[in-house]
Amino acid sequence: MTIQSILLPLFVQIGLTFSLVLWAAIERRNVLLRGELTWRDIALKQTPWPGRALQVSQSFANQFEIPVLYYVLVLLALATKKADLAFVVMEWLFVSSRLAHAYVHTTSNHVPTRGKIFVVGVVILVLMWAIFAIRILLAPSFGGL
Repeated sequence: MTIQSILLPLFVQIGLTFSLVLWAAIERRNVLLRGELTWRDIALKQTPWPGRALQVSQSFANQFEIPVLYYVLVLLALATKKADLAFVVMEWLFVSSRLAHAYVHTTSNHVPTRGKIFVVGVVILVLMWAIFAIRILLAPSFGGL
């Protein structure tokens, strides 16, 4: 697999994260401009952000939970040359689940649907880690590495 094909899903995931932080910033700015909150209200992060601003901000925050394990795995798979076609397909499935999760989170926020999508993504990531671990642990050992 090429480095580009391995990293493209990761770039999409990062793009999602940056898109959500920008969207969250816009939503929060609008809340402040409308006078719903003041700078003093948000100074200590005990902010009662109203619905939409909170919804988008939480979707952004979610990108630093399970996806962190994805980022680490991609870097390890690259470094150990264990990223093959199956790995890249699973990457796309995981990132697609994150896109779908963010979509539901920032639109209907239907928790049962969001929860099912989240579980699908986690299962895919667990499988990716298990396959990677097996490949690493069963690989012949050279030197003391």
